[in-house]
Amino acid sequence: MAVARRKPLQSRQVESLLIFLCVSVGGATTIRYSVAEEMESGSFVANVAKDLGLEVGKLAARGARLVSEGNKLHFRLHRKTGDLFVKEKLDRESLCGKADPCVLHFEIVLVEPLQSFRVEVRVFDINDNAPVFLNKEPLLKIPESTPLGSRFPLQSAQDLDVGLNGLQNYTLSANGYFHLHTRFRSNGPKYAELVLDKPLDREKQPAVNLTITAVDGGSPPKSASAHIRVVVLDVNDHVPQFSRLMYRAQVPENSANGSLVVMVTAMDLDEGTNKEITYSLAQNPETILQTFQIGSQTGEVRLRGPLDFEAIETYDIDIQATDGGGLSAHSKVLVEVVDVNDNPPEVMVSSVSSPLPEDSPLQTVVALFTIRDRDIRVGGKITCFLKEDFPFVVRPTFRNSYSLVTNRGLDREEVSGYNITLVAMDTGPPSLSTETVIEVLISDINDNPPVFQKDSYILTVRENNSPAVFIGKVHAEDLDLGENAQITYSLLPPKSGDLSVFAYISINSDNGKLYALRTMDYEAIQDFQFVVKATDGGFLSLSSQVSVRVVVLDDNDNRPMILYPLQNGTLSCNDLVPRSAEAGYLVTKVVAVDGDSGQNSWLSYHLLKATDLGLFSVQRQNGEIHTLRQISERDHMMQKLIILVQDHGQPALSTTASLSILLVDGFSEPYLQFRDPSKHFRKVNPSTKYLVISLTVLSFLFLLSVTVIFVIHIYQKIKYREKFTIQEHFYDDCNFPSNLVQGGGNESLSQPYPYEMCSTTGTGNSEFRFLKRFMPNFPFPHATGEVKTEAGSSLPSDSDKNKSRRSEGRAQVSDDYM
Repeated sequence: MAVARRKPLQSRQVESLLIFLCVSVGGATTIRYSVAEEMESGSFVANVAKDLGLEVGKLAARGARLVSEGNKLHFRLHRKTGDLFVKEKLDRESLCGKADPCVLHFEIVLVEPLQSFRVEVRVFDINDNAPVFLNKEPLLKIPESTPLGSRFPLQSAQDLDVGLNGLQNYTLSANGYFHLHTRFRSNGPKYAELVLDKPLDREKQPAVNLTITAVDGGSPPKSASAHIRVVVLDVNDHVPQFSRLMYRAQVPENSANGSLVVMVTAMDLDEGTNKEITYSLAQNPETILQTFQIGSQTGEVRLRGPLDFEAIETYDIDIQATDGGGLSAHSKVLVEVVDVNDNPPEVMVSSVSSPLPEDSPLQTVVALFTIRDRDIRVGGKITCFLKEDFPFVVRPTFRNSYSLVTNRGLDREEVSGYNITLVAMDTGPPSLSTETVIEVLISDINDNPPVFQKDSYILTVRENNSPAVFIGKVHAEDLDLGENAQITYSLLPPKSGDLSVFAYISINSDNGKLYALRTMDYEAIQDFQFVVKATDGGFLSLSSQVSVRVVVLDDNDNRPMILYPLQNGTLSCNDLVPRSAEAGYLVTKVVAVDGDSGQNSWLSYHLLKATDLGLFSVQRQNGEIHTLRQISERDHMMQKLIILVQDHGQPALSTTASLSILLVDGFSEPYLQFRDPSKHFRKVNPSTKYLVISLTVLSFLFLLSVTVIFVIHIYQKIKYREKFTIQEHFYDDCNFPSNLVQGGGNESLSQPYPYEMCSTTGTGNSEFRFLKRFMPNFPFPHATGEVKTEAGSSLPSDSDKNKSRRSEGRAQVSDDYM
């Protein structure tokens, strides 16, 4: 119980008014309060937090707010204390009119979780309105022959208050002709009738002045007065007579203006002008005069204004029929307004939870709303449903109140928001419906990991690159929003624990761009692999991984390297070629390799310079050196060749190999010790030049003559006797195994050739002397045309003349230089 004091109103002192606060929190979760009208703004009503059983401060924490069913809130809530106050002065008459009781409805909505409580505040009436007569000087014309006991209805006084504060009684000033009788209408204020107690005599008193006073039941009571003038008419024997004392009619509320309600009839037995009857709506409230009209001559009661069953259900109309002589009679017309379904249901949304997290569980309350149908009596049952097939459903909470809850899972990536159409429909007839759209946005949660555009990436970088050069990028996308979609890239260490990849690659954590940190060398590393991790920025971050392979592209940055002949300058002569060699004789092979790969390692060989360009040729593909023609006596004994070895890169790189070829008549030890004469020449004094030349020429001619004679003589004697003995002795002194010089890939010969190497043992010089083709001599069986070597290769028969001449050449060299 709470007590509120009301300030003086209209200069009158009123006692303190007790306001009983009736609080009922039951199964319907409805709280009821009572207040008196005219309470000043800021007046305390009740403590809502206490009545709801909530702690102080909970209302503020849960965002409590008031939601009215109408368009205006008459109360305000203090969230911190939970006190409910009057927002503005309440006037019951303007809020509810004549309706009693006067109840204001609103809801208290709480969030987190979403919850609502229905509140009803009953506004009690106080006596703040006095009765009012619309016509303060009514005029009555009564014939002098009117019999005693006749009744004359008077105008009703209007009092906006209700109950005890409304109109209670009428009083009449003292007079000798009339007394007052108060009567009740079925729907309307009380009205009074004058009852004739004493015969009227126009000749004695042509008029009577009366005062009628209307009094309400307030404390103190209020009143209003009207002055009635009764004019006594001359004798008119008959008064009009209605066919019925009361007429009844039912009119649908949607009837158009001018529609016929009822027709009343009255008759007068007099003649002449006294028989002419005029109908009128006398002594009726203003609402009746605004709604109905009557034909003065026909007695047809028609609609003048609209009907509204929800405002007024019945009308009690007083019909007056007056003849030409001034006599009148009265009858009643009771009009019942028939309710029709002309008001669609009204949807009032009190609260909406938006945005709604996409991971909200099922049955999460999204919105609270109420539905009101003013045609509830004829509209039938109200149904509420959703127009679209959305993951929501309508659940009733209590009478005319509903909640919108989730019934399926939400996914912001599929649908980011919903425009939910609520349809409220009555059953009619006719069936009316209302559509209300509630917008609900779906907020994002981190439920999608980043996804790379590719399952794996292959990037290329050319060797000899600049440090920190951009080589490519990886890209991942996240279907989430905001921070949940912000992706950070990083390199994962290999499972083996080898962190060398971090010395080669760096990644931009914001955009996934990859950079080579150091210069790549194809000859050192051809490719490497690592893993990139993409992590989003959610509270519980999600990630994904992708494999990246970096392929190093070869650059032509290595010149060909000569493996044979050695270019260290330690040998004065690389190869010996017998002068008996024919065209196409294989002298030697230049062997080179290139550290690059692919086209950059394809080598070609070219004869760049030679002592005699017409004597030797170089195979372009394999570097083999062959004789172009048969060697003649005119060819210089020392042949120098410069071989250009070039790769096929862009640009091409090359190197040169220098070798010396000694043309000999045979192979023996003296040639092995032959040195390049240019290395032993010393600068000679020009004054002795010609002397030395002369002596040299003479000595040479002499020695040549002696040598020729000696050689011819010896040659003829031991030509056949010592041929094979000398060759066998020569091989024993060499102490060498047969080695096949055969390369693979770029340095391989076009076909395998056997070579033998020999180093002298008697001179103490262990340098590599020469590389010559080794064709071992075996006795050839007469049964077959060829024999097999240990390596399995076929040897030609004795009929091969070239092979015989080469063997004879070797024997000749041994014979000449033993």
